[in-house]
Amino acid sequence: MTATPGVPGLPDGGCGGPFERCHPWTMDVSSVLPSCQSDAIIGALTAAGGWGTTTFRTERSLFVLPGPATPLRDFTPTSDFYSPDCDHVPYPVPAGGALEGETGYACASDGDCHLLVYDFPNRKLFEMWRANITGPSTAQFRGGCAAVWDLSKQYGSTLRGKGCSSADGAGFPIAAMLATADEVFAGSIEHALRFTLPNERIRNGIYVPPGTHSTFPTSGGANTPPYSVRLRLKASFDESTLSAPGARVIARALKKYGMYLADGGNVPLTISSDRFTTHKWSEFGITNDNALAALRPSDFEVVDYGAPVNWKADTDCTRNP
Repeated sequence: MTATPGVPGLPDGGCGGPFERCHPWTMDVSSVLPSCQSDAIIGALTAAGGWGTTTFRTERSLFVLPGPATPLRDFTPTSDFYSPDCDHVPYPVPAGGALEGETGYACASDGDCHLLVYDFPNRKLFEMWRANITGPSTAQFRGGCAAVWDLSKQYGSTLRGKGCSSADGAGFPIAAMLATADEVFAGSIEHALRFTLPNERIRNGIYVPPGTHSTFPTSGGANTPPYSVRLRLKASFDESTLSAPGARVIARALKKYGMYLADGGNVPLTISSDRFTTHKWSEFGITNDNALAALRPSDFEVVDYGAPVNWKADTDCTRNP
């Protein structure tokens, strides 16, 4: 079994990443018909202001930590932990790691502070939102919503459960949809990517499959993108106009696999930090976050999706076995 690019020591499950089974984010959608609502959704997004940072910027503050044989620690749930959506289980904390946007494990910036860790021996992916670790005791490890993903499991159409959040708003696994510098070095990204929009540009309280959750702050109109909608870069987009080699690899992934609206935020495209990868983004011309700035909402189309779900009408989470 080959290694998973960007996660040293973790075998590739065979479906575009560490999951042993194929899931929607590893599905090639390059030939899937656009949704009949595609023009309306792209038009509404454009009218609402487009991407949150105006241009299609990337954001590289998320770390994906390898955790071979890492001791597990108990944590104290905070008000950002929701039951039954979240998992209160012992959590791996690899030595020398860091939270999203931080140099270590203390959530000093009061940001999202995601903690993403692969447990190699047990084939698990641990993801936590709003982690904060300031010392060795359980009381000094405080955590918001934690989601544990079984890398050997075939998740169904409702993933961890209908109406359920994860460490991400739409209910997805975050690490499965982050492009890494090692993937780009390998020449291809074999999965969909993760993007965000400001809450006022996300359809109010609605999500579509394969996502399982929306959030209360969403307030966009009836034609704005719903949570977990999948956008695909149009085949007609001339990727040769992108000067950075790494940007062209990402553009090809956006044509083949697209990107899912996974959470509320301003910076459109989330890619992994290269702090813990073998290769670095600068090797491929991504020296700042503007390598894909030329991509406009009108360069994308909406991949056909299932029936929209009104999450605000029924916010209960029903976990799957």
